[in-house]
Amino acid sequence: MHDQVPTGNDRAALLDKYVTEISLLAKELCPEAVVEVLFTRYEDEDAHIVVFLPAGVSDTDMDKLGEALTNRSVEILLDTGLLILAGAYEASQRR
Repeated sequence: MHDQVPTGNDRAALLDKYVTEISLLAKELCPEAVVEVLFTRYEDEDAHIVVFLPAGVSDTDMDKLGEALTNRSVEILLDTGLLILAGAYEASQRR
């Protein structure tokens, strides 16, 4: 578990770093994906990364991407206390 939760500017810089990292991971795993970052706070959530995969991507590939993003998000939470949720969705679910 994390030792100290960063505050203020340190927290904002750390959040930016990890949001960028997760976004780049999504693009690395699926270059055609559209990545959206939402900083609207709900409960303890610091950010939400929504990844829309192109039509034709298999459910298996979508699950693999979602699992990779979730695993990294959990690692970040345990290391820093930052709650960054990430999910993979079909392009048709994009508003």
